[in-house]
Amino acid sequence: MDMDEGRPGVAATLRALNGALGRPAALWVKESGARNLRHRDFLAPRAALSAAFPGGQVPPEAVSAVLSLRGPAVLPLRICRQTPAGLAVQVRRPEAFQRLLGPLPDPASPAAGARTGCVVLHCPALRNPAALRPRHLRSVLVADHLAQLLCTQGVSVRLVPALSEERSWDVLRQLRIYWPSGSDVSSLTDAVSALKVALGRCPCAAACEQGPGTAEGVIYKVHLKSFVEQQGLLGYDPNLDVLLVTEGTLQSLAELQEAVLQCPAKGQSSSCSIVHVVNCEEEFQLQQLDVLWRILDPGAHTALQKHLVCGPVKVTNPSSPIGADQYFQLRKHQMYEASVIKYGELAQDEAWTEVIDTLTVAAIRFELLSTAHRSQITLDLENNSISTKGTKSGAFVMYNCARLATLFNAFQQAVEQGTYPPLPPVSELNFTCLREEGEWLLLFNYLLPFPEVLQQAAQLPPSSKGIRITANTETVCKFLIQLSMDFSSYYNRVHILGEPFPHLFDQMFARLQMLGAVRDVFHSALATLHLPPLSQI
Repeated sequence: MDMDEGRPGVAATLRALNGALGRPAALWVKESGARNLRHRDFLAPRAALSAAFPGGQVPPEAVSAVLSLRGPAVLPLRICRQTPAGLAVQVRRPEAFQRLLGPLPDPASPAAGARTGCVVLHCPALRNPAALRPRHLRSVLVADHLAQLLCTQGVSVRLVPALSEERSWDVLRQLRIYWPSGSDVSSLTDAVSALKVALGRCPCAAACEQGPGTAEGVIYKVHLKSFVEQQGLLGYDPNLDVLLVTEGTLQSLAELQEAVLQCPAKGQSSSCSIVHVVNCEEEFQLQQLDVLWRILDPGAHTALQKHLVCGPVKVTNPSSPIGADQYFQLRKHQMYEASVIKYGELAQDEAWTEVIDTLTVAAIRFELLSTAHRSQITLDLENNSISTKGTKSGAFVMYNCARLATLFNAFQQAVEQGTYPPLPPVSELNFTCLREEGEWLLLFNYLLPFPEVLQQAAQLPPSSKGIRITANTETVCKFLIQLSMDFSSYYNRVHILGEPFPHLFDQMFARLQMLGAVRDVFHSALATLHLPPLSQI
């Protein structure tokens, strides 16, 4: 279902196009490259048509059916014709601008057709008593971003574990990671006691008496391998064998159980999904905890546990293992140095402290999130490409977002000075003035699909064999980087605020309306990364 049935969407338009041709196969593709968009917006490739129609010739009545497509979620179509590449369709662009440049759905509230339910996101890295490393930081950032994406879709999210108040979490605060804290262990006493009772009844568990040869704190030994084999569980490490259970192990399970019970699903824990977000180096220990929970709490929720595994984070030429705090401070120093080189003494002003902090957070989040979570990341600590120069960096995205703020501030000042009239209502704008190639590119590749981009980024795969799942946690960062590149190219080429002549106002107002929507997309996407937009850089 589309996120908003009253708003044109890519998926709804593709479904309508496929339906018009009367074939079950998905024949159409959306174009995205600037060269192809000069001639067509959607294409049913010749090879696909040859497989669906005799000689690849689409009957005239099917072509007529394409052109007669209507509907609130379907883009208005202008031309449908046979070309050497296949059956090509062009959109009625002024009408598409008119329909898409209204207000975007509020990202903080679930849109029409959004999912409901509850997801428990468990990040074992935050239980680690040792200092956080960049590999831990990666899994925490993935969980944090995924939580925000799920919330935009109306899904209730519980984050586990609560942060212990016995240690400093400054680096999480600096990175704008808003994780719950202060869990009272004593509140889990009854749940831990119940788990001990379950262990005592478990045929694959044996109590341990403290004495020589027994590891300190171990209260039970549990044979995991036999349970995995009996249940026919798939995807687990074949080396899973005996787990030494401590009081801390049971507290971890009790906290997970409590999170499931607190899911606002009217007490139906079966409607609660559990996703463990873990770095690959600690996946084995997580599998042990997963199987133990299945043994002690054989409910539907434990049977549906899934593991979202993050690939390794390699640091080039470290003189010694680097902690998350050191990593943050190093990137902050590099960002400060890059800002001084670019902006001179201005960057040394106190007002820039917050700007540099935000640019640092953006740099780190993009560095750790713009790669698919299962792939390896290599951190080059000597590399200054995280500065404002790199087009693939978070700082580049923030810079272009700030350019939009500067543009609208300049326009507002000009209005107050009487240079320009205020921006008229959308219904009075003339979108036939938007004829630049870059304007259609921004609308068709970014404003149009953005709600579906958020939806896909928050998509967790349905139940499948095995325990590993993948999610598109890199999607928003990649979307923002590409948007920034195309916006920058357009903005460098086109003068938005022109001479104050009345005959130029129609085009200026239409462009401002479009760029206001681009600004909204930037802000909504950055909000899923806990990044506030900057008003200047």
